[in-house]
Formats: sequence, structure tokens, C-alpha cells
Amino acid sequence: KTGHMAIVFYDLMGRDGRNFSPYCWRTRLSLAHKGLDFDHRGTAFTEIKEVGGENFRTVPIIEDDGHMIGDSFAIAEYLEDKYPDRPSLFGGDMGLALCKFVHSWTNSVVHPGVANLVLLDIYNHVCDQDRDYIRASREKIFGMPLEDVQAGREDRVESFRASLHPLRLTVRGQEFLGGERSNYADYIVFGALQWARTISDFRLLTDDDPVFAWFKRVGDLFDGMGREAPGYY
Repeated sequence: KTGHMAIVFYDLMGRDGRNFSPYCWRTRLSLAHKGLDFDHRGTAFTEIKEVGGENFRTVPIIEDDGHMIGDSFAIAEYLEDKYPDRPSLFGGDMGLALCKFVHSWTNSVVHPGVANLVLLDIYNHVCDQDRDYIRASREKIFGMPLEDVQAGREDRVESFRASLHPLRLTVRGQEFLGGERSNYADYIVFGALQWARTISDFRLLTDDDPVFAWFKRVGDLFDGMGREAPGYY
């Protein structure tokens, strides 16, 4: 569209330019899915309040045509409504409704499972200026030192893998959660596993797991956007 400025995408930035936020990965893949150009702005946790003048406490945030939108799901809905002539993220209202279920399942089951296994690794990859904030805020949430949260993960990873069984059964029989092509449901779950890949060499999935095969398929999309990002495997 003539005269349309590239969308500005504020993404969480870690050390060595690593972008590890699961929510930001949802937005990055959504922008690519829609074929939209964006100006990527890496942002530290402690810089977020400077982006939207106290209106936003988290990233992702996008700025488009003078509008600022936060929250990954709200951004996906905005992109779907604003750019209906481009590939659909949801495939209609029923797809949108199902994505809300995937969103709830991922946030309540997958994210806590990942965090329990790699929390100290996350801390070790945030920007230096964020470290005090992350340690204090996360130790308050978990009620123990970060080191203790992550300890013993070799014995706990099997239960995390078991929690993904509904996903495993699904992607064993179809290429993507969206079916033959990926949709927003794929980006929601991919973000959680990409979060771990970018900051930890601890393998959450085995090489022969259908979930890992699916993860690689999503990582290969859009010229390998997920795969090419700095990570451990």
C-alpha cells in the first residue's frame, strides 16, 4: 500500500541480540504470515515503559499507522482485521475461537512447564540492566531462588514431555495445527518451545519426538525465520 510506513515491532531483547520472548515470537511469525514489513526494535525489560509512555508493561508492542497495540493475541486480531486481503491467521471466526483454546492451554500448561526447566537459563540471557529485576520478580513468583527452581530438571523433563501428548498426537497426523498450512495456533505453541531453544542448551524434546519434527517445520517457515534466530539447537 502506497505511503504505508513499515510496522514498528518492539521485541524483547536479551544478551547477544537474542530474542527469546514466547509472546514476541507469536507476533513476529504473525507479521511474516501476513507478509508485512516491519522495523524490528529490540527492547530490554526495563525499557518497555519508555515505549508507550506507561501504557504498556510488556512486549510485544506494534506501532502501525499511528496506533500502538500491545498483547500478542490483540495484535494478531488487529492484523487480521486491518489486513484482511492478506493470508488469514485464523481462517475465520471458528478458527479464532479454537486459537483462544490453544492460547489458554499454552499459557497455563506449556509456559509453566518450560519456565520450571529453564528459568535460570533465562536469567543468564537477559540484558545486564534487567538482571536485578528478573531475579527479584521471578523469585517472588516462584518463592525460591532461581537456581532451586531449575534444579533437578533432568528428573522432571519427562513429565513436561508427557504434558505435550495432545500436541504430539495431533502433529503426528498432520503437518501443522492449522492443517496443511500453519496458522496462529502453531505460532502460539512454537513460541513457547522457541523460548527455550534461544536461551538453553537443555533439550526439552528428543530428536525422534513428533513435536520436535513439528517445531522444526514451523521454524523453517518464512525463509527459516525461527530456525535462523540464534539458539542452541
